[in-house]
Amino acid sequence: MSKKLYLECSTGISGDMTVAALLGLGADRAKLESVLESLKKTVGGFDTRISEVQKSAITAMDFDVILETDNHDHDMEYLYGHEMGENEHHHGEHHGDDHEHYQGVHHGDDSEYHHDHEHNHNHDYDNHDHHKDHDHDNHDHDHDDHYHGHHHDHDHSHVHRSLDDVIEIINSADMTDAAQNIATRVFTIVAEAEAAVHGRKVNEVHFHEVGAIDSIVDIIAAAVCYEDLVSKYEIEDTIVTKLVDGSGTIRCQHGILPVPVPAVLKIAEQTGIPLSISNRSGEFVTPTGAAFAASVATENRLPESFRVIKTGLGAGKREYEVPGILRAMIIECE
Repeated sequence: MSKKLYLECSTGISGDMTVAALLGLGADRAKLESVLESLKKTVGGFDTRISEVQKSAITAMDFDVILETDNHDHDMEYLYGHEMGENEHHHGEHHGDDHEHYQGVHHGDDSEYHHDHEHNHNHDYDNHDHHKDHDHDNHDHDHDDHYHGHHHDHDHSHVHRSLDDVIEIINSADMTDAAQNIATRVFTIVAEAEAAVHGRKVNEVHFHEVGAIDSIVDIIAAAVCYEDLVSKYEIEDTIVTKLVDGSGTIRCQHGILPVPVPAVLKIAEQTGIPLSISNRSGEFVTPTGAAFAASVATENRLPESFRVIKTGLGAGKREYEVPGILRAMIIECE
């Protein structure tokens, strides 16, 4: 009997949703917290919170990276206000990693979202500084130094990190080689997609969302939890049948973009991971979420029958009509 990990992405996937779902499966929380403590020595400026939340009366895990400055990813009227009627406003939560909303050339996610408040940007490429804006899942979209259109009521620095900068941070964390390789692969997939979207070479892409601390923490945490479960349960394969995104448009650094956002489409194109577009309004798949799924998936078909060993639910933070929940299952089959 072989064991497999199944990531059911029918209502989306982002970095933080992935961490939460894997924690729900029983990933070693103490091991994760030890790795994140080691990461603080390099980048600092963040804390994390693990809790249980209710999504449509269903209990799910939530993983939250807490930074000094909120990126207002929960501000649904801003992100979707251009297409929402008076009675259609979403409220409250943001969707995920997915702290990745487009804030320049970046989401993952996973999305290049900027906000109507005024602040100054000091474009410092020293990777010992940290980006104090959330780039939500959800999402991650690369940002380069040509974009200065954020407005906030206070001053804080935005750091643009290259892929090499992000990999250096990953390598500084006290985690296994296997987990480091997964995290590196995720960010490489995102960087390659963003480079293609923006017509740049990979080493020319500098990130806001992908290089932001919360996205880095999300993906390192997901890699640590995934590697722990693979080792603990002797997982032989990881199944992702398809990613299911929403539709419509979303506001980003470059204006109004269609959903799925360009980076998610490019990741699907470059990695071959199956993608489906639903008629649900909203962004459910972030670039970092898509990249993580693509980096670990070894199969895209469920066996005809199997025994469920354990399940875990990871909550997205944005409030949509259909709640974003990533279901992870450890299954056993012949």
